[in-house]
Amino acid sequence: MIEDQIKGRVPDSALDYCLQVYLEAPFTFRISGQRSSKLGDYRFDPRVRSHAITVNEDLNPYQFLITYIHEVAHRRVHEQNRRQKPHGIHWKREFQRLMLPILHPEVFPEEVLRPLARHMKNPKASAAADPNLISALRQFDSEEKKPTLAQLPINEEFEFKRRWFRKLEVKRTRALCLDLQNQKRYLVPLIVEIRTRG
Repeated sequence: MIEDQIKGRVPDSALDYCLQVYLEAPFTFRISGQRSSKLGDYRFDPRVRSHAITVNEDLNPYQFLITYIHEVAHRRVHEQNRRQKPHGIHWKREFQRLMLPILHPEVFPEEVLRPLARHMKNPKASAAADPNLISALRQFDSEEKKPTLAQLPINEEFEFKRRWFRKLEVKRTRALCLDLQNQKRYLVPLIVEIRTRG
């Protein structure tokens, strides 16, 4: 049962709401291991007409909740019209509509609520694309984490997977980066943890 899976992973004050949105449009739900490329995922299998959502296990309750609602918005938009862009205007509106009932201090602490409210005015494809929101959310991680690529300014250098890169530009959920050794360009997910020269 989904309640057993998400209880303790989202703020207690949001648990009933999470169950409500699930019951309105059910889906298969699974907690995923840590993924460096994404926080959650929505999939539709046309062969069996099933909807599936996953959310990473290593997220703090506030980030878990935002990611869960983000993916539920994908599921709802798919039901309404499959031909929409994954993070287009229909998804943005649905995400905003689903987040509105929980955008208050009973669910999110003030440190998260302010940047989250700003983010929801025009939500990005990933919270990682919003450095202010990611910084606010990371205050509530249970362990000390390295900075993410999203937090690094443009033209700064960083180490990822034992290679050094320069961040060139941001493209939705990834950054275009220059490998300083081979001079090739790569798209690196904004949510990856990095090491800086400092």
